[in-house]
Amino acid sequence: MQSSGRRSFLGSLLAAPLASGGVPFDDHGPLVIERRRDGRPRAGQVVAAIQPHVDDIPLFAAGTLFKLIEEGATAYMIRVTNDDMAGPGWYAETVSANERDQNAVSRVFGCRQTFNLNYNNHMMDNISRAELRARFIFLFRLLKVNIVISYDPWGRYEENPDHYVTAACVEAACWMAGGGKDYPEHFAAGLKPHAVREKYYFARFDQNVNRVVDISPWVDRKIDVNMENKAQGPAGETGARLRARLEKEGKRLPLLGGNDQAANRNYIREFVLARDRKIGAQYKLDYAEQFHYIAAEPDTVGEYVRQKAVAR
Repeated sequence: MQSSGRRSFLGSLLAAPLASGGVPFDDHGPLVIERRRDGRPRAGQVVAAIQPHVDDIPLFAAGTLFKLIEEGATAYMIRVTNDDMAGPGWYAETVSANERDQNAVSRVFGCRQTFNLNYNNHMMDNISRAELRARFIFLFRLLKVNIVISYDPWGRYEENPDHYVTAACVEAACWMAGGGKDYPEHFAAGLKPHAVREKYYFARFDQNVNRVVDISPWVDRKIDVNMENKAQGPAGETGARLRARLEKEGKRLPLLGGNDQAANRNYIREFVLARDRKIGAQYKLDYAEQFHYIAAEPDTVGEYVRQKAVAR
């Protein structure tokens, strides 16, 4: 009998790549292209968008988060670090600038609440993973989270310790939050076991891809949210700065338009969303985001009983 790892390995040899780092199937299900749905099929569900830094969800999963919210899900944002290594000025100024950006990002998404866990940027391989995992478990139970969007704990070639430590702790917490004996003080406080059943995991580099989300209807909203990342990253006010530099050199880039607002939006559309266009093009979509998607295991025994059980 083949192991699941061997099945995945053999499958990857037989399959042609579908996206950067993607294979068409794995043990968590076949490739699915997820498109806009009418109505509110996610009504009553809760999604936690978990990012180590203020720009992670905006860059890699903003379209998907907007889609889930439009479909009725209630969103919460969890930022794990204080972003003290990425932004302008002294450390305290950097932290303040990123906190303002985080509040603006959450507002544009329409998140109900944001939780800032305030670990030091780039230093998360030095923290207690058990502590961070416990904090996630508490939030998953408190908020009754059904869906998480975060970094892929199995993504390859990730350099940033904040990314892979967050991803590993999220993965473990999604499972442990459903246990009836982990952290009994939670139950004394009135919380209940609550496992997270649905996961959209993104990666900067190589990963197994089995879910591609058509984000074309939310591209302008993705530009809106990336414009709020002014303290760091490739978005924010980068277009306006490039426009100003070219003006000093006596040059003009038509792409950047006639004012700073147009420069920022056009810069994001052309350069920041280039990855989304490249992914989308492989599936005849204008823009797409890709994930390793994990859903709850089907209740095969329960379904068999429902279909086969007879009266005595």
